[in-house]
Amino acid sequence: MGETWTSTLGRVAFINCDPLYHRLSNEWSVLAAPPSWLTGHVLRRDCILAPIPAADYAKHADELVLLPDIGIGSQGEVGSVLLFGAVPLESMKTIALPSDSATSVALLKHLISKKGRAMNYISTGPDYDSMMAMADGALLIGDRALEAAREFPEMVQMDLGTAWMEEEDLPMIFGVFVARKDTPTALLKEAHASLLDNLVQFENEPKKREDVIHWSMEKSGLSFHRLDQYYGEVFNRLNQHHLDGLFCFLKEACNMRTEPEFAWS
Repeated sequence: MGETWTSTLGRVAFINCDPLYHRLSNEWSVLAAPPSWLTGHVLRRDCILAPIPAADYAKHADELVLLPDIGIGSQGEVGSVLLFGAVPLESMKTIALPSDSATSVALLKHLISKKGRAMNYISTGPDYDSMMAMADGALLIGDRALEAAREFPEMVQMDLGTAWMEEEDLPMIFGVFVARKDTPTALLKEAHASLLDNLVQFENEPKKREDVIHWSMEKSGLSFHRLDQYYGEVFNRLNQHHLDGLFCFLKEACNMRTEPEFAWS
């Protein structure tokens, strides 16, 4: 994207960050992509910032900084990071993993290892039918997980947000907003303020919340009631307790030994 990167914001191509991007100011262009793709977009300067898998931040912490206040997380049930299967996890021998998110994969492997289970994993494209045809279980994230749970509710064997909360008694932060370390701070603060302003409106203005839900309905086909519930399960504002959950995940599931670095304090 060359010179336009300083006016481009990356976003996950799922509804889980719609509250941040709904009717964003025209001064910004938006680059939508799967979570793991966004990591490369930030590193290549295709965009000034983006939400990426927390596990990808652990891999690239020497090149990236975290942005405060915003992310993608859950306090228990997340609703959109789900393990599907015709049998319970205890009876699974193979699980198909999606290629579009590093965090959910790292989290599932961590949770299963904590149970002392051996498991065979197959990495593949995130398609429910093909994944279930090749393995006992299938891990799906984002809109695909929401859609599959609506169609096959009896196949949901684990909500990974709930499982993490039960294991660690902490929130789970799946996505973190990052930028390259060499990005001018003033530019980052301007972009960050635009997203945060949107989130404040979503949190405090019933009409804004309703507009965001209707926008998400058009893209997902989910009902108003389900999305209203979903935006109580997934959240975009991070406080210190949420960061405690993030730092625990980075250390325990991603083996990150350095201190996470923020763009500003």
